[in-house]
Amino acid sequence: MKDAELVTFGGSNLDRAGELRGNPEAIAQAAADPTARAILFWRGKPLISAERPAGLIRLPMDHAALKDAAEPPILLGREEGGPTFAVDISAWTPANLDESSLGGFLDPSEQRHPALPDWMVFAELRRVMTWLDPRDAELAASGRAIFSWHETHPFCAKCGVKTEMSQGGWQRKCASCGASHFPRTDPVVIMLITHGNSVLVGRSPGWPAGMYSLLAGFVEPGETLEAAVRREVFEESGVRVGEVGYLASQPWPFPASLMFGCHGEAISTDINIDPVEIEDARWVTREEMMTVSQGHHPEIMPARKGAIAHFLIERWLSDTLD
Repeated sequence: MKDAELVTFGGSNLDRAGELRGNPEAIAQAAADPTARAILFWRGKPLISAERPAGLIRLPMDHAALKDAAEPPILLGREEGGPTFAVDISAWTPANLDESSLGGFLDPSEQRHPALPDWMVFAELRRVMTWLDPRDAELAASGRAIFSWHETHPFCAKCGVKTEMSQGGWQRKCASCGASHFPRTDPVVIMLITHGNSVLVGRSPGWPAGMYSLLAGFVEPGETLEAAVRREVFEESGVRVGEVGYLASQPWPFPASLMFGCHGEAISTDINIDPVEIEDARWVTREEMMTVSQGHHPEIMPARKGAIAHFLIERWLSDTLD
């Protein structure tokens, strides 16, 4: 696919400055560089401009808002030669915070820090991801995913002792047993399964009414992408898949997946869903999917913009998968 990296969170050619990660002195110098900038996160939400065109906010490393950080900054890379760091200020509690408004599928709440102007807000990345340009999207995905990993992996998986951040935030080190731990990325296959002029879609329990997507599932240890596609489609829908090919990938930081977009040719069409896995599955013709894409279908909403499912479906409709 010639435009495979145009998918949201796709590559923006960010210089990740990997050669600095093992040099604490170089990282300290980078953080002290007058051109260094910080991208702030609060509970996984990046700080963005609430005004259009929206974008990530980059603050000087000595900005007052950074005083609420409980952990060292994470080196994300270099932009135009200047170091860029991610800083988590989840230790700060906004005034009059309504906890019940947080964590929704597309959390609409926005938080404002008292040291920042009102037009700077912390917003749920899934809601604003299509507002961001490729560079901002890659930085936001990287920061959210790495902070999620640090939050859920504070202790050594080998001996249980609390670990410390190292390698510019890209490693956790155990001082007790010497084990090193690295950020986790979970491989997931998401499948454009077609049969003739139709594509297979399904919906999970608890999704908003009318929301359907391509089938997807985690790759198991010792399994190829092709085998995972065939297994997941059969387990969820009862459909058998023959030839499988790779199309595109997408980092998906909710919390830490790498989505492998694949195309599979169905060799059976009878659907027998696993109700534990999905609530419904159906074949949708190209003509019907055009109606879905335009928002005129009576039962199915368009796939979410920004998600790789939307990317693959739109290119299938336009016959630009190759």
